[in-house]
Amino acid sequence: MPKITFVNEKTTVEVPAGSNLREAARQAGVEVYKGIFRTLHCPGLGMCTTCKVNIRKGAENVSPQSRWEKLNLLKDPLGFFARIGREDTLRLSCQTRVNGDIEVETHPPVNWHGEKFWG
Repeated sequence: MPKITFVNEKTTVEVPAGSNLREAARQAGVEVYKGIFRTLHCPGLGMCTTCKVNIRKGAENVSPQSRWEKLNLLKDPLGFFARIGREDTLRLSCQTRVNGDIEVETHPPVNWHGEKFWG
């Protein structure tokens, strides 16, 4: 069974292959939403983009990004800036299926002054 390691929370859980990352996090007691979005979010439809996570290791062990996920991350200003430099690893947890071992960073910071932003 695949293992998900939540880096910030120092928690590891085993899930069945094909599990939804958002649901696995919620069952493990890991909060993928910040602040008011703990209450105000879409019910896992990928529209609000508030459940962003960064896949640190094992990006090849998750489902590929759909067009819907990419489009919603690009339309959201914070999602757009958060994606810079992490185009392949910043994911919406509600749209991500886990097929192998991964390390996940919840609440990834926005890199406003990173080397790839201005260069």
